[in-house]
Amino acid sequence: MKVRMPNLTKRDLVIRISNETGIVQQNVLNIIQRTLDYLVESLSQGHAVELRNFGVFEVKLRKARVGRNPNRPEHDVPIPSRAVVKFKMGKEMKARVMKLSLETATERTPTLGSGPSA
Repeated sequence: MKVRMPNLTKRDLVIRISNETGIVQQNVLNIIQRTLDYLVESLSQGHAVELRNFGVFEVKLRKARVGRNPNRPEHDVPIPSRAVVKFKMGKEMKARVMKLSLETATERTPTLGSGPSA
């Protein structure tokens, strides 16, 4: 059975950083919010945002395409082109996430002799 961990929120970050650094929570919140605002501003202007050892946020343009409504597949639905933000993990994050993938795969892989006998 998989135990679901709660999502990390901006509030969680503020509390954790404030507790670790001794900086007042409101000041930490202001710094985090400004950081996010600058990221959004840069992306909205079409610029990539590169954070070393974390990853790269990049704006890509998705082509227009034809989709189908699953409830009424006989009708085509035009989907216009649009800008989307893509994220590519940095080397350090990728290594840590892959470690999680390997641990999960190990938990799911049955060992010899552990299955039901016939």
